[in-house]
Amino acid sequence: MKKEEWSPLLPQDTVGQELPLSMDNLVTPSHVGPEPQEDTMEVWSCCCQVLGTKHQAWSGGPAASLPMGSSCIKCLTFFSNFLFSLLGLLVLAVGLWGLTVKGSLGNGLGGALPPDPMLGLVFGGLVVSVVSLAGCLGALCESSSLLRCFCGAILGLLVLEALAGALVVALWGPLQDGLEHTLQVAITHYQDDPDLHFLLDQVQLGLRCCGAASYQDWQQNLYFNCSSPGVQACSLPASCCINPQEDGASVNTQCGFRVLRLDQASAEQIVYLEGCSPRLQQWLLGNIQAIGGCVIVIVLVQGAELLLATLLLRALAAPKVVGDPGPGPP
Repeated sequence: MKKEEWSPLLPQDTVGQELPLSMDNLVTPSHVGPEPQEDTMEVWSCCCQVLGTKHQAWSGGPAASLPMGSSCIKCLTFFSNFLFSLLGLLVLAVGLWGLTVKGSLGNGLGGALPPDPMLGLVFGGLVVSVVSLAGCLGALCESSSLLRCFCGAILGLLVLEALAGALVVALWGPLQDGLEHTLQVAITHYQDDPDLHFLLDQVQLGLRCCGAASYQDWQQNLYFNCSSPGVQACSLPASCCINPQEDGASVNTQCGFRVLRLDQASAEQIVYLEGCSPRLQQWLLGNIQAIGGCVIVIVLVQGAELLLATLLLRALAAPKVVGDPGPGPP
């Protein structure tokens, strides 16, 4: 290019001069567009916003990581409720299995005796499993609504337990009087229910007693009454015998045969004469501390679960307060 030639790409004062070669004069890809690092940061920021929005929609709160102490509370709440939910499901399965095997599902309601004891297992297992599952999922998903439901259920159970305890203390005398009547009803329906049959036998064997007030209460049973035409007339169950096995390997079911026809002196050599009502009252009074200790442990466990859930709720609510930008400038 000649000196007098003019180039529009060069400034006028540089026409006819050689440009020095340097790194600044080279066109590099960095001058073509924004730096790759800035693009990466923008993409990462967008991803974080999307994930944060999804986490907020799932948990019902802002997307913020819990501190170490709150994470430990979350783990404790999850694992404890997970164990209790498994226990509740196990009790529920046992109750349903018992009702299925016996074929008493839906039966026994409205009779002289309470419903099937297996219904108590089913109801208790269902309540424990549902409440514990709500606490477990609430801690795992950091759901404030589930945790509030869990806390409300625990508070409701504590209130019901407190009312039941107050009623037992206030009505202790009538309950003791009704215990003898319950035993008499159980004696009357001894052959009607296998569960009742088993429970009454265990009470008489464990407490070494017979009947409600005395062994003569078995006269109220249709099969053991002396006017009955059956082979069990004037007899007693084997659980009333002092030595039901009679030094053998199996229980002798005929050890109480025709005992009700004997006089008291002869009968006391074979069976227990004292009724189970006073023995059962003595057993309850003697084990009142153990029963109270079990109740206290249950209440403390429920209180601990309630405390953990409350602390976790506060931890989940803390990011909402911190992350709230507040009203904008006027």
